[in-house]
Amino acid sequence: MEEELRIVPFECQRCWHVWEEEYVVRHQEDRHGNAGEIWLRAGLPVSPPSSGAICPRCGCQRATTFPDGYLSRHPELRRAAEPAVPDETPLISPVRPPLY
Repeated sequence: MEEELRIVPFECQRCWHVWEEEYVVRHQEDRHGNAGEIWLRAGLPVSPPSSGAICPRCGCQRATTFPDGYLSRHPELRRAAEPAVPDETPLISPVRPPLY
């Protein structure tokens, strides 16, 4: 039995909120050699993620999934963990002061 951590990105079709959910996927074979997967979330079996996920922001059930690795190629969709630190460099005006 093999286990794999999968992070599945979602986007709400109503409020455009983007979020990720973590799943553990167990790959198993039965006695007849048939392969199967069991999806777990917080240690409990769940159905595989689908387009019917519920948005944690607005509660809408119209969410879409992205392909694996999509958010790593599009970091602009991820929310920053902390606000950006403002730049302390003083701004210099390109306009020259009057000569009089």
